[in-house]
Amino acid sequence: MAPSFLSFVSLYGIYLRRCFATSGLASQSIEIDNETTIHLWAPKPDQTAQENKPALVLLHGFGPTAIWQWRRQVQFFTPYFHVYVPDLVFFGNSITKSKERSEVFQAVSVGKLMEKLQVKKYHVMGTSYGGFVAYNVAKMCLDKVEKVVIASSGVNMRKSDNTALLKRANSENIEEIMLPETATQLRTLTRLAVSKRFNMIPDFFWNDVVNQLYSDNRKEKMELLRGLTLVEGDDTVKLAPLQQDVLVVWGDQDQIFPLKMAHELKELIGKKTRLEVIQNTSHAPQIENSAEFNNIVKNFLCGSSS
Repeated sequence: MAPSFLSFVSLYGIYLRRCFATSGLASQSIEIDNETTIHLWAPKPDQTAQENKPALVLLHGFGPTAIWQWRRQVQFFTPYFHVYVPDLVFFGNSITKSKERSEVFQAVSVGKLMEKLQVKKYHVMGTSYGGFVAYNVAKMCLDKVEKVVIASSGVNMRKSDNTALLKRANSENIEEIMLPETATQLRTLTRLAVSKRFNMIPDFFWNDVVNQLYSDNRKEKMELLRGLTLVEGDDTVKLAPLQQDVLVVWGDQDQIFPLKMAHELKELIGKKTRLEVIQNTSHAPQIENSAEFNNIVKNFLCGSSS
């Protein structure tokens, strides 16, 4: 492993933290109960007191911490919203002594965090794994969550969908895909998650990414993957519909959760749901085409409710 001062990933991480800070967010850790501490980027208290803006919570997917997944959204949305960007439990400096490992536990933790921050109303947006969490936050905190954005998130995932994903990745278990340990495994994840190809990137770069971004709390993250709720069998999926207005956003080339899952999710999740598909993007449209993604989400959040 290269020294951190020679690591592109470490240097880029410094840049990302600076982007969050110059957007008006501050890094902080908050004890939400006697077992769990959540790290997040959030507005400074004097900002929330001076500016009357709605609140927006961004929930990241599996993999690197929140700063790696939401940089372009933080820079875009902070003029319009008070933006809160937590690291979910076992990502970054968010930790717990609890033995709970489900997305429901993550949602409970987010709800407690917002209570600690005394944010009474907020929108919530989650990508991939964060979409599972966002769905549950919206379901639990009906009186607090106003609008919901679920991006590239197979909340309606069956066990058969998981099997199909393993086949596309030519992998034996989901951990090899979502928690890569080698350059080869990370190349596979990138092939599935990003529409562009990175064939010329050398192994030392991929290994740096694995060492810097995927090595912490591996045991606990594996438990999170195994704790994820999957729909049994191939029968009709039953999801409790959400009461809020919901926007589902998807990349048309997503190979983690194929587009057909987005159409099904739209029908399942409630009558006040709409689907937007971003062309020529895969599992991370908020990164691959951030301009279109951001405008779609802003129009939804700032528009009138159904």
